[in-house]
Amino acid sequence: MDDGVFRDYWRRIKYDIKADLANYIDKKVGIKVDPSTLFDVQVKRIHEYKRQHLNVLHIVTLYHRLKNNPNLDITPRTFIFGGKAAPGYFMAKLIIKLINSVAEVIDNDPTIGGRLKVVFLPDYNVTFGQRVYPAADLSEQISTAGKEASGTGNMKFSMNGALTIGTLDGANIEIREEVGAENFFLFGLTTEEVYAKKAAGYNPQEYYYHNEELRAVLDLIGSGFFSRGDSSLFRPLVDNLIYNDPYMLLADYQSYIDCQEGVGHAYKDQEHWSRLAILNVARMGKFSSDRSIREYCEKIWRVQPVKIELPDYTQANAGLSVN
Repeated sequence: MDDGVFRDYWRRIKYDIKADLANYIDKKVGIKVDPSTLFDVQVKRIHEYKRQHLNVLHIVTLYHRLKNNPNLDITPRTFIFGGKAAPGYFMAKLIIKLINSVAEVIDNDPTIGGRLKVVFLPDYNVTFGQRVYPAADLSEQISTAGKEASGTGNMKFSMNGALTIGTLDGANIEIREEVGAENFFLFGLTTEEVYAKKAAGYNPQEYYYHNEELRAVLDLIGSGFFSRGDSSLFRPLVDNLIYNDPYMLLADYQSYIDCQEGVGHAYKDQEHWSRLAILNVARMGKFSSDRSIREYCEKIWRVQPVKIELPDYTQANAGLSVN
C-alpha cells in the first residue's frame, strides 16, 4: 500500500481490465466508454428493495446539474447496470426500461461530452460477472436497510478492489467492519431508523416538496423527457415514489447524493483511491470460502478433517500435463 511502484502497477493492471470491459461493452451494445472514468457498477437481481432506481435518481441529478451548468466540474463516470427481473414483476421491468431510456438520452447528448455514460448490459450471467467484478471502481450496495439477508456480490466486488457505497444492510455491515469505516462510503438510514420512520407514519411527499433538486429530478422523469415525450410511461414509478415509497428512496436520497459527491472527490486523487482499493482487497480474507467452510465444520457441523491418502493419484490419471 505504501509502495509507490506497487500502486502504479496496480493502477496499470486495473486500467487494462477496465479497457477489456470497455471493448466488451462496445461489442455487446455499441456504446463506447472511457476506461479512465470511474466505473460505477450495480449488477444484481432487479428489485425495488435493491434500489437500482435510487442509482438512476443520482444519474439524473448529475445530468440535470450539467444541463443547468455545462461548465460544472464533476468526476467523469460510466454507470454500468446488469441484472434480471422476475417475469411478472412489473415495477422491476419498468426500472430496467428507465435505465435504458436514461442511457439513450444521456449517451447521445453532445453537451455532456462523455462526462456521463450509462450502460445496461443484457443477459447478466457468471461469465459477464467475471469481466465486471475486477473492472469496477465503485460497488453499489444500496438496498434499504433491513431488507437484504446477506448478499455475496458485495464481497466479490470488494475482493477485486472496488470500493463500496452502501447502507448498513446485509453483509455490508461485516465488510465495513473488516475493511474499516474510512474505506467504505456509508449513507442512509439504519434499520432502526427505517422502522421508526414507518411507525411514525412515513410521508415521502415531505421529501418531494422540501427538496427542490429531488422534485426537479422526479418531475423530469415523469414529464416524458426520457421517454420520447410519453409522460405516462414512467408515471407509475414516479407516483409510487411520491405517494408510497415502500423502500424509502426519498428519505435516503440526499444522504446518497452527498455521499456520491465524496466518492467523486476521492476518485480524483488516484494515489489515495489506490490505497483504499488495495486495503479493501487485503482486509477481505474473512470472506474466503475456505474460512467459511472451516468455521461451519468447527462450529455447526462439528466434524473434523479426515486425511485422505492418494498414493496412485498422479498427474497422468488426473488428466494434467506439465509444461
